Amino acid sequence: MNDLFGGLGGLMKGLSGFMPQDDPDVALMMAGSEVSELQKQENELYALIGKQALAQGLVQFPELEKKLQLVQENLSVAKARLQSAQAEKEAKDSARRAEEEARLCPNCNSMNPEGVKFCQECGVKLGAQKCAQCGAPLLPGTRFCGECGASNFSKI
Repeated sequence: MNDLFGGLGGLMKGLSGFMPQDDPDVALMMAGSEVSELQKQENELYALIGKQALAQGLVQFPELEKKLQLVQENLSVAKARLQSAQAEKEAKDSARRAEEEARLCPNCNSMNPEGVKFCQECGVKLGAQKCAQCGAPLLPGTRFCGECGASNFSKI
């Protein structure tokens, strides 16, 4: 399998020391690079086993099998690390989007600065509005909950 980064995995790995290690994109890149390298090693070992098996009439090669098993174990760990980095990146991206959505006015679509509770353009309350009775999300200006019909909240 080719390097996930078009042959630049080694270069990216070398440059990773200059990148912030807590950044999910860096962790994702590093984990992807490690998976690519281990898959390459695995494929090379399979090729060696295959060549030797053909040359010697399907005789077993325990030393290569041990190396292959080690690479496969390391590959499994690296894939888990890659999945973890992807999940972390998705979680951070989701949190960032939620933060931006909380600042975006649902009425006039103006982006407001952090910390304000009401839109600075139209005065509508920012953040997700929920029914006091059932917790269903409400649109701006809603007077009755579309989920439970409750009207025990002030006009938004």
